[in-house]
Order: sequence, then C-alpha cells, then structure tokens
Amino acid sequence: MANDRAAQICAGLATLWLVVMVTVDVMTARPHFVALFALAPLIACAALPTRITAVFAGVAIFLSAGSGWWNHSWASGQQIVRIADVILVSAAATVVAVVRVRREQQFARVAAIAEVAQRAILPTLPTRFGSVAIGARYLSAAQDAVVGGDLYDWYHSATRLRFLVGDVRGKGIAAVGQAARVIRAFRQAAPAQASLPAVGHEMSAYLAPFFDDEEFVTGLLVDASDATRLTLVSCGHPPALLIRRDGHASLLEAPPGLPLGLGDTYDGVTVPWGPGDRLLMYTDGLSEARDSDGRFLPLLTLAPLLRAETVDDALDALLDAVHEHVPSGQLADDLAVVLLENLGVDHRRATDVPDPVQERVWASG
Repeated sequence: MANDRAAQICAGLATLWLVVMVTVDVMTARPHFVALFALAPLIACAALPTRITAVFAGVAIFLSAGSGWWNHSWASGQQIVRIADVILVSAAATVVAVVRVRREQQFARVAAIAEVAQRAILPTLPTRFGSVAIGARYLSAAQDAVVGGDLYDWYHSATRLRFLVGDVRGKGIAAVGQAARVIRAFRQAAPAQASLPAVGHEMSAYLAPFFDDEEFVTGLLVDASDATRLTLVSCGHPPALLIRRDGHASLLEAPPGLPLGLGDTYDGVTVPWGPGDRLLMYTDGLSEARDSDGRFLPLLTLAPLLRAETVDDALDALLDAVHEHVPSGQLADDLAVVLLENLGVDHRRATDVPDPVQERVWASG
C-alpha cells in the first residue's frame, strides 16, 4: 500500500514537472532550461517500475529535442549539449530504476521466506483444552519491516497445561532460528519439570550456549493445570493482563527474572483463576505500539474488548484496536498474543489439537 502510494506520487510529480517545463520553455522561447527536463525520469526512478521510468526518460528526451525545434536553436552547439545532458541523465535514471527494482524483489523474496519460516515454527493451538478456551494470533510488522522472533507454544498432559509466549531479541532469519530453538527448549523442559520456575531455569540453561553476548529472549510462562489458579513466571517479559469475569482488569507483575539465556533462578506468582476469567499473554509489539504522537497503547483500556463473546472475537477486536492506534495501521514490531479463558467445565480433551506427527516434526526441528 505504501509503495503504491509512493509510485502514484512520483508519477504525478514527474508528469507535473514535464508540463511545467514545457510551459516555461514555450513562454520564454529560450532553450536555457532544456537540461531540466531530465529531472522527470530522476523523480520517476525513485519509486516507479523500470518500464515506466524509461517512458518518462523517452518523453524527456523527445521534449528536449522538440525544444530546439520550436525555439529555432536545433543546430546550435549549446542545444546539442543540453540534449546530450538529458539523454545521459535519463539513461542513468533508468539504470537506477533497474537496480532499485531488483533489490526490492530480492528483499521481498528474503522477507517472504523468513516469514514462512517464522510461521512454520509456530504451533497451531487448540481452541480448547480441558476447562480452558484458547486463542492465538500472530501479526507481522509493517510491510517493509524484517520479521522477528515472536513466538508462542503450549504443552499438555493428563495433569499439566502450560503455555509460553516469547520474543527473541533481533530480526530476520537468525531470530526465527533462535525462536525455533526456544520452542524446542520449552518442549523439553515443560514435561520434565514439576514446577514452572524449574521450567524457566532449564530453558535458560539450555539456551545460554546458543546465544552470544547480545542475544537473549524474553518469555512468559503460564501454568493453567489447576482450574482454580494460575502460576506465572516472567523471564524479563511484559506482564500478562488478567480480566476478571466482572470486567476488572489488572497487570500481573510476576517476580522479575532475567531473560532466558541470561538468568539462572526464576520465581513464580500464583493468582486465583475462576470461571469466566481471561488472561492475555502478549509480546512487546502490543505494549509498545505507539500512535502518531508517540503515545503507547493503554493496555488496561483494552479490557472491555477482551470480554467479547468468544476468545477469537476478543482477539479480533484487540487487533482492530491496535491497527487503529498505530499510524496508518502499520505495526512497528511483530505481535504475538495468546488469550486464555477459564470455562469452568473440564472436558479434559483438546479441540482442534495439531496433528501428532506434525508435532513431532516441530519438536525435533
């Protein structure tokens, strides 16, 4: 959308410039401004395709040559030099357009591959497991931004139900690869450790050798195994948003812990969890979303939206609010959100659970 708008502006400016220059040239009856015709293809090459830039170049050369005819200066040496200037600059503008388009296409291919890789590592969460309704969304940032390492995952057994939302520091393919490693660490630790702080400790110990001095991942671990309470462990991650059945909302500040890969000891916090209560886990693409004046999105004001009829409806309303808040509806950072609801009735089975074969593929990747 932004690229289309830029192309329209460049096409309009280049056309207007040619019209202005023809008008000036005819009214003054002097060929002194002929070389300025070359500015039209220079404007065009900034955002227009190569073919259209070449059209503007051809028109500029034609009009510069025509100027010599209607100003009766065709045979003069100065006019020939001016036309040569227009030809050379127009040719350079066309070459610039060729290089720019090729680089844009290359970037688009790399970004598409990176985004596919990032989405491939994210599991498909069930719509419900036991007494918990589950919803998840992932949004890429603005069209020209590089993908990052936002992630989420879940683990379940006969007695445990655990969730992870995380954000790897950095962008691009490297961050996507680290996100896959974080998910693998979670799937190794979640079934093996009895307590949630122990899960954080094992994940951090596993990840530390893979990170350099500037790499880490923030994460929020949630245990919803008990239908009456939640346990949360923060690994340098933004706090979860708890929305009670009566609409009261609060940010759950868990004991602060270092990001995964940097920390060693983690502590948890346990809060009551009753039927109708909802918990929003998110990455900083939500908490750091800013409007055109630089103001952050106030999370507590989102509580009414998160009380929609279903968790999917609530997430749709949440994302609509985010798009309305940020300039031109374009996110500055990737965004991952997971919304849980205590349904109060435990069927102890998952609905729309991912295929177990695919799960094994993800776990071994």
